[in-house]
Amino acid sequence: METPHLLLLCLAIAVVAFLYSSVGHAGASGYIAVLTLFGFSASVIKPSALVLNILVAILATFQFWRAGYFSWKLFWPFGLLSIPAAFLGGYLHLPLSLFKLLLGVVLLFSALRLFLKPGEVAEVSSPGLGSALSVGAGIGFLSGLTGTGGGIFLTPLLLFCRWARLRQAAAVSALFILVNSIAGLIGYIGSGRPVPSFVLTLVPAAVGGGMLGSYLGSRKLPVHAVQILLACVLVIAGIKLIFTR
Repeated sequence: METPHLLLLCLAIAVVAFLYSSVGHAGASGYIAVLTLFGFSASVIKPSALVLNILVAILATFQFWRAGYFSWKLFWPFGLLSIPAAFLGGYLHLPLSLFKLLLGVVLLFSALRLFLKPGEVAEVSSPGLGSALSVGAGIGFLSGLTGTGGGIFLTPLLLFCRWARLRQAAAVSALFILVNSIAGLIGYIGSGRPVPSFVLTLVPAAVGGGMLGSYLGSRKLPVHAVQILLACVLVIAGIKLIFTR
């Protein structure tokens, strides 16, 4: 890759990491969108998204925990079965056409999540144990299968079901993303597929953007406008994945 294109790619990765980490996410769907738009293959996209996701999720988890929003009581029922499910999803190898279709749907769902930013809820209640375990397992499997951390599904669900307030949901999702990204990457490597060394080139950009975004986001940075712009990028990439063969 020529230097100007590489610099543009790193800038895009840094912006994605900043935007996602500011709302407690790690950016996997955004990395997938960027790498797709730059023409990378599925064998590079999935492991690269997982590696970058892990690094940024560590930063987001720390910052939202430090700000006092994390709840272990809320997290563990969702996280318990999600870890082995994410490992299984990461281990499985989908045909390229199915992989692209599934990723495209995930990106469009991510865009919808960003377009429809939820408001704060007045009251919350604890989820049932059975519901939390089954939801966590399902999201974990999907996260490992697609190379995402699952936060794009967990956060809106926590808010829609009134199981958490906005920033508490972000804090719980950050750790959920971390453990499932690790499990998904281990499953991916365990299936005999390598992690491309190229991802090391993108690490400084993701870490830099993640550090700044998670710090500001955990301290109530308004991000609705930039979420809309990012959602537009996800829509373009998602449509490209679904309709390009």
